[in-house]
Amino acid sequence: MSNYIKHAEREFIALGYDLNQTKEDPNKWIMENIFELLEVFGKQGHSGSSAPYCINYFRKLAAFEPLCPLTGEDNEWNDVSEFGYTGTLQNKRCSTVFKNAADGAYDIQGKIFRDPNGCCWTGKDSHVPVEFPYTPKSEYIDRDPT
Repeated sequence: MSNYIKHAEREFIALGYDLNQTKEDPNKWIMENIFELLEVFGKQGHSGSSAPYCINYFRKLAAFEPLCPLTGEDNEWNDVSEFGYTGTLQNKRCSTVFKNAADGAYDIQGKIFRDPNGCCWTGKDSHVPVEFPYTPKSEYIDRDPT
């Protein structure tokens, strides 16, 4: 058993997971999926210098995030008019970035609002203008409890 799996097992136990559970549920599936990913990662033989690069790239790609700044070039856009957004384009490389004639380019998750209880949400006020090249980022805005 690899050190990755041993570490994962210790951490899942610390979270309260049952490593021997037989009931099919999301907790069991997540553990199995993580163990499978860690097995592959362990077999690839990464060193201390390559592992962080691989982990960073994998995290971004698995979350559908771009690896480098968006260019805004025509080949980066999909027309989303068929979904009721007439005249609006969505960026293929970052699904939170849109553009239209009225607003230009904007990121719908430029501002994420956080309530005192930790719950986060976005809305129309979350939109921030985008200039290319653009590296997507979100600013968290803590809301006043009053």
